[in-house]
This record gives sequence, structure tokens and C-alpha cells, in this order.
Amino acid sequence: MDIYHSWFNLKPGVKDVELVEQAKRYFEHLKAEGLLVGYRIMRRKLGLGAAGLPEFHVMLEFEGLAQLDKLFALVASRTEPIESLHHGVNARVTDATFALYRDFPDEVRVVGQELF
Repeated sequence: MDIYHSWFNLKPGVKDVELVEQAKRYFEHLKAEGLLVGYRIMRRKLGLGAAGLPEFHVMLEFEGLAQLDKLFALVASRTEPIESLHHGVNARVTDATFALYRDFPDEVRVVGQELF
């Protein structure tokens, strides 16, 4: 499983539940199209978090990089309905940073054959 992470803050004047409604609409569409396995929308609790990380955190789960690449290609096409759904989230956030992680060890790792 490959997991695409995004951390961000809300733009001034954006309501938290408004963002979540837009994000769910977008992510549920991606799931229905087979472009996303699952997602989580999270918010920092009790002010706890690593220094410099924004308040919100989203995790998008993919079966592999091929599925993620299909999603990126669709978003890059800027066609409807994906353009409006993406804009519904993107227009409400600021200070975004991204990362890509994988389950480890994953299914391609051969354990016990390491040289070092």
C-alpha cells in the first residue's frame, strides 16, 4: 500500500466542516472511480504536533504507484467533474506539504537476502 500524505491549514474565512464536506465529496468520487482505496481526514488534537506541521492531515491510500499515477493524470487533465471537485478542496487550503510513504516491508521486499 502506498500512502500519499498532505498537511495543510485552512485559508482565512474557510469553515472546517466546509472543507471536510468538499474533501469527502472529492475522495468518495475517486473511490467510486477506482482511483483511491481509502482516505482519512484528520485534525491536530490538543495542539499536539511536530513543529512546523500544519493543523490538518489527509492520508490517501493507493494499491500502488500505477493507481496514483492514474489519479494524477486525471487531475492534470483539468476536465469535469474532477476539476471542480479538486478545486473544491484546493481553493480552501494553504501551507500544503506532501509526502509519499509505503507499508514496510512491502510485498516486493525479499527478507533474509540482504547483503548488509
